[in-house]
Amino acid sequence: MKKYGIFGGTFNPPHIAHSIVADNVRQQLSLDKIIFIPSGNPPLKESISAEHRLSMAKLAFGNDKNFEVSEIEIEDTENKSYTVNTLCKLKKKYENTETELYLIIGMDNLIDLPNWKDPEKLFELAKIIVINRPGNNKDDARKDFREKAVFVDVPDLEISSRMIRRNISEGKPVKYLVSDAVEEYIEKNGLYKE
Repeated sequence: MKKYGIFGGTFNPPHIAHSIVADNVRQQLSLDKIIFIPSGNPPLKESISAEHRLSMAKLAFGNDKNFEVSEIEIEDTENKSYTVNTLCKLKKKYENTETELYLIIGMDNLIDLPNWKDPEKLFELAKIIVINRPGNNKDDARKDFREKAVFVDVPDLEISSRMIRRNISEGKPVKYLVSDAVEEYIEKNGLYKE
């Protein structure tokens, strides 16, 4: 049985904490690989173009044999990117293989899950893996969701895409927060300057 972790996000930009968290989850749960899925058209967030985010994700995660970057949401430019739809597509893709999907989300997402499209169906399509994050209380999540989820502790890294974008717009360094390749891509394309 193959076990694939699904790690979705805007990755605006992808940073080292994404890699560290993903690899920690992979090792703790003995997953075969982590599939990073940059959101195509996220319903609740605005960001730079999907093409830029996909390119940076490939630079950030593409050289690790335990990681894969999927274009499954980027390819669908017509519709909003809902996690339940993405999981349905992945289930179909792997239906003739012995593959189990593990959706990796943060504690903040578990708390917000009742606002997602078809949240109950997510638990039918994948095991829900929740990253414990400081500042979020597990008891704030819906009880039935809490009971079905698997909680994982990972290193607490105070790195966020928002912080990186702010540093760039203020002319501050981002070395060691993002990979060298991502830093070069951001510079070359003049991203996050304003």
